[in-house]
Amino acid sequence: MRAEVTRLMVMPFIPFAKSLADGAGTEGGLRSTVVPAPSAASPELVDRPHRRTFTAAYKLGILRQIDEAGPGGIGAILRREGLYSSLLTDWRRQRDAGACEALKAVKRGPKVAEPNPLTAEHAQLQRDYKRLTLRLQRAEAIIEIQKKVALLLGLSMPCDEAS
Repeated sequence: MRAEVTRLMVMPFIPFAKSLADGAGTEGGLRSTVVPAPSAASPELVDRPHRRTFTAAYKLGILRQIDEAGPGGIGAILRREGLYSSLLTDWRRQRDAGACEALKAVKRGPKVAEPNPLTAEHAQLQRDYKRLTLRLQRAEAIIEIQKKVALLLGLSMPCDEAS
């Protein structure tokens, strides 16, 4: 088991003019200061702080308490709940703009676009088009083979007159 060693850093002697305010512990106007060395960073990671979110009911309850509070009561409520007065201003503005809906938490970040209802139909039509194009190519290849076989056997093709 390794014993933990505490390291101390000794600050250098700094000369200064001796005055009557200096204590008896100074030697020739020089004073030494012992300061502990900085501890190594903890290997454990600390959780990142999370932004607090408040429900609409909580916001309305706090605003109701603030409206009912007398002089000095607002500060006590803010200290008790750990809130800032700027939050009250924002919550009041939201409440006046649209009651409960404005007080609900808004998701931060880019807004997700609603999917187009025609996207699925468009994808299905593209799959059908590819499938039918491949089927048509196969049918044309079969017809070309049938024409060559008929030509080798000396059979007449009734389609030759139409094309």
